[in-house]
Amino acid sequence: MQTLSKSAARRIALRAQGLDRPRTPSPVTARRLSSLVERINLLQIDSVNVLARAHLMPVYSRLGPYDVTLVDRAAGIAPRRILETWAHVASYVPASTYPLLAWRRRAYAREAWTGIAAAAAEHRTELDLVRRIVADRGPVTATEVHDELVAAGRSAPRSREEWGWNWTTAKRCLEHLFFTGEVLSARRNAAFERCYDLAERVLPPAVRDAPDVPEQDAVRALLELGARAHGIGTARCFRDYFRLRGPVAARAHAELVADGVLVPVAVDGWPEATWVHRDAVVPRRADAAVLLSPFDPLVWERRRLEALFDVHYRIEIYVPAPKRRLGYYVLPFLEGEELGAMVDLKADRTAGVLRVMAAHRTPSTSSGTPERLAAELRVLAGWRGLDDVEVVGGDLAGPLAAALRAT
Repeated sequence: MQTLSKSAARRIALRAQGLDRPRTPSPVTARRLSSLVERINLLQIDSVNVLARAHLMPVYSRLGPYDVTLVDRAAGIAPRRILETWAHVASYVPASTYPLLAWRRRAYAREAWTGIAAAAAEHRTELDLVRRIVADRGPVTATEVHDELVAAGRSAPRSREEWGWNWTTAKRCLEHLFFTGEVLSARRNAAFERCYDLAERVLPPAVRDAPDVPEQDAVRALLELGARAHGIGTARCFRDYFRLRGPVAARAHAELVADGVLVPVAVDGWPEATWVHRDAVVPRRADAAVLLSPFDPLVWERRRLEALFDVHYRIEIYVPAPKRRLGYYVLPFLEGEELGAMVDLKADRTAGVLRVMAAHRTPSTSSGTPERLAAELRVLAGWRGLDDVEVVGGDLAGPLAAALRAT
């Protein structure tokens, strides 16, 4: 069995994610965007917008400043190159990946979140009405469908208690249809609401007409996509990419090992059984300097991140403010093959300022980190349409503020 240094393992992981090289200044086109999504397989969607929507940041981290309407067009204009579905969680995936998740959509009819699965049993009349509304009027938002149900006497007007995850009947019915694949998101509107339409009107013809993929074959394909996107990792890492579970995933992993797609390796300081994808590349060096979203595929499997980079990192959005260690929306700063800083950022759009609420050192912080981080913050601020960067606190605040003044 081959033994790899932790440095080599890091470089494999960075190459697999397209994070080992500095970003090129060439324009970001629809083709480059599509190629990136096909490489990393998915963009996680989250409503948090303290800096930028979660699905926008991984593209920026790899390609640099870009026109975010490229993503809107790829997901919202036919023939759609990316589709919204449940993959890791709510995610955009390449259109070619959508058929591989059909088994999950069938399972969701039985196993989705309680409030969604219950919609089919408790609101059958409303569910049929929602189907007709989408068929007649789609694409429509949950708010529009709710108003239709109220007008038809099938739902009470919205109350103050109906916010966040406390959904209206219309929203629960729509999400049941979305989870099970009967409707899809044709686009997102300016308020980031899904605009639901019939799946047959959203799917590209080649995807709509694709033959069904047996569950075992689909899970194996998804597991390989996760392994390819990781480059190196444990069985848990590879499964987590598409949230695969159970005996089917274990069997798929065993098949990939038996066929030589996954090759066992030992990594210095990593006690768990580890594999590399047979196509993984070990670059000679890694020299990017970019900020990574908390929802970036490189960092969301926190145990893998800690094993590779020797940094403990957790997202603290849902942690009460007095108990947060690093901050509300903290981005790791990738500096070569190290995580050189942790930066809590907030886009103050009214003032036109990117606020560094806290800049924290890590064990890998070097004397050059403040200058490189300052340069990245200037680029990020410009991409978000902000005129200045202001440092508020953190143990790296002084050197970072000085570096920003020098830029």
